[in-house]
Amino acid sequence: MPKNEKKENILSRPVRWWMLLVYDLIPLAALYLFFLVISPSSTEPVLGWGLAYQMAFGAACIYLSRILFGCYRTIWRFANSYAYIRLVLADLVAGIVYYFAGLLIPVAMLTFLQKFSIVSSNLLCCMVMRLMYQFLYQRTSQSSRIGNTVRRVLSVLFNMDIQPVDQSLRIKIAVVGAGRVGSLLAEELLDNPRAPYLPVCFIDTDPDKIGREIATLPVLSEAAATPERLAEFGVQEIVFALPKADSEKRRGLYEHYKATGCRIKIYDYPLAQSTDSGKRHMRDFDIQDLLFRQEREFADEATLAYYEDRVVLISGGGGSIGSEMCRQIAAMNPKKLVILDIYENGAYDIQQELRIAYGSKLNLQVEIASVCDREQLRKAFAAHRPQIVIHAAAHKHVPLMEHNCCEAVRNNVFGTLNIVEVAEEFGVLKFIMVSTDKAVNPTNIMGATKRMCEMIVLSRESSVTQFTATRFGNVLGSNGSVLPLFKRQIAAGGPVTLTDRRIIRYFMTIPEASQLVLQSGAMAKNGELYVLDMGKPVKILELAENMIRLSGFEPYKDIAIVETGLREGEKLYEELLISRDELERTENALIFVERDRPLSRQAIADKLALLEAALATGDDETVRAAMKQAVPTYRSPEEVNATAARSREMQLV
Repeated sequence: MPKNEKKENILSRPVRWWMLLVYDLIPLAALYLFFLVISPSSTEPVLGWGLAYQMAFGAACIYLSRILFGCYRTIWRFANSYAYIRLVLADLVAGIVYYFAGLLIPVAMLTFLQKFSIVSSNLLCCMVMRLMYQFLYQRTSQSSRIGNTVRRVLSVLFNMDIQPVDQSLRIKIAVVGAGRVGSLLAEELLDNPRAPYLPVCFIDTDPDKIGREIATLPVLSEAAATPERLAEFGVQEIVFALPKADSEKRRGLYEHYKATGCRIKIYDYPLAQSTDSGKRHMRDFDIQDLLFRQEREFADEATLAYYEDRVVLISGGGGSIGSEMCRQIAAMNPKKLVILDIYENGAYDIQQELRIAYGSKLNLQVEIASVCDREQLRKAFAAHRPQIVIHAAAHKHVPLMEHNCCEAVRNNVFGTLNIVEVAEEFGVLKFIMVSTDKAVNPTNIMGATKRMCEMIVLSRESSVTQFTATRFGNVLGSNGSVLPLFKRQIAAGGPVTLTDRRIIRYFMTIPEASQLVLQSGAMAKNGELYVLDMGKPVKILELAENMIRLSGFEPYKDIAIVETGLREGEKLYEELLISRDELERTENALIFVERDRPLSRQAIADKLALLEAALATGDDETVRAAMKQAVPTYRSPEEVNATAARSREMQLV
């Protein structure tokens, strides 16, 4: 137990209760002497038994009322406004009783003015004494002569030992946002001398606040908060306390304050966009903040009801997207959740996580199988009889698939065909395929295979199973994504590598991607392709620069950024839509339906026969050529990149 806790606990609760009662009696006795003896409002002072009676009767009224209102149960060094309001109400009731009851006992009768003066002055003294106690307790942590003296006085009077804290060890911060959240943050830090942060000023745009003080701290305007001015305050970090700020506002603030050289942090508050646990905490910018986009919630009651009490099978359930969808489905109370994956480590990890979280409440099964093995799929479907299938299994790494075209087509295209046909065979209610923006006008074999998968899924219009596909952009933090790579490179001291300084990408978080798939799947009708409005694309160069700055380094000075050249099959930008003219908005304003004209089953069969014949050769280039025949929108990256500057996506950034 810390030393100060030992000291504070030396006295038992009853002893401390009586000590506080005695401290309150001292000003009351002094006020009776002043108003009735030293400076009475009447000509004759009240002395002897009359004075003793009035003091005893007044004290009884006041302290009985305070006891009934619970005023002596309060720990006053942590008291808030409610504690003081309770004290005021207690003394108000006591004053009323004291006045009217005193009329019935004619001993040393006092005037209304005398009684009012004594009760109100006593209340004022008690409030001041408590406020001073709070203030001294919270502000006597500095190693100074005055602080040491006050500590000794408090130690004698209240049996407390407040150890000095070296304020030079605290990190000085400027709080951006002098509203309710910002002021609460500052007060909380100022009231805790052992907090690691020390607020020294506010920054705000409200002209009614600029130039004034909040919690004893000056409020600066954005224009006045120059690097030189912040250096005068000794500011080391800048904290954004603006929970309602949208992505554009945060972008502007970040761009403005990063020039100060201070570290930038965010203060999350309950119900703010970046908190999901209801806990307040101060944190560094994370990946979502770097992209300056609002994370969106898609789950609604209709979506939850759709998956409840259903048997759901997720292929690729051990991957980045698949495992998050397992978490989301598990929270929806399914009848059974089946994880199907060829990679046992990923499946095992999510299995253990869900077992720890839900125990026996979740009926969870794991099948280690490849979508390329139709018989294993049939065995799994026969054992579990899934009602909903979410197909997330796929090879997704563009450069690797460029050098392994046969495997990309075998796994992505024919693996999808296998699970589609098995789902039909076993009468699955709904089949939801996870797609990618790389399927739109693809320039690589991976994107082309995903486009072929979309065509397979959307061609099953006459099936008893409802088939749908959901398309979205890059997923933050997923396996193989650029952001974990940048983190590792920065941690290693650089350089940070990117293929081209002009390259842009759409991004979304893993929970967003998973929720989009689940909601679109719940609302989907047969043969629909869903697309998310992902906002503006992000320039990867700016992302790399911001990540370096937020790691405490200066781009190009401390950490180099090196271009390595576009990889095979890579284009400068990604698209989400095939045709913007045929978009249809859904109930969710951020989800659209792409009315892509489906091919017939026979047309798909002809394309698959072409690809199967190419696969039989075992030659990657033959497979690539066959894929270009099967997917008419498959073009070379050189052709697309040559006109990239004129694209809508590039112009957005």
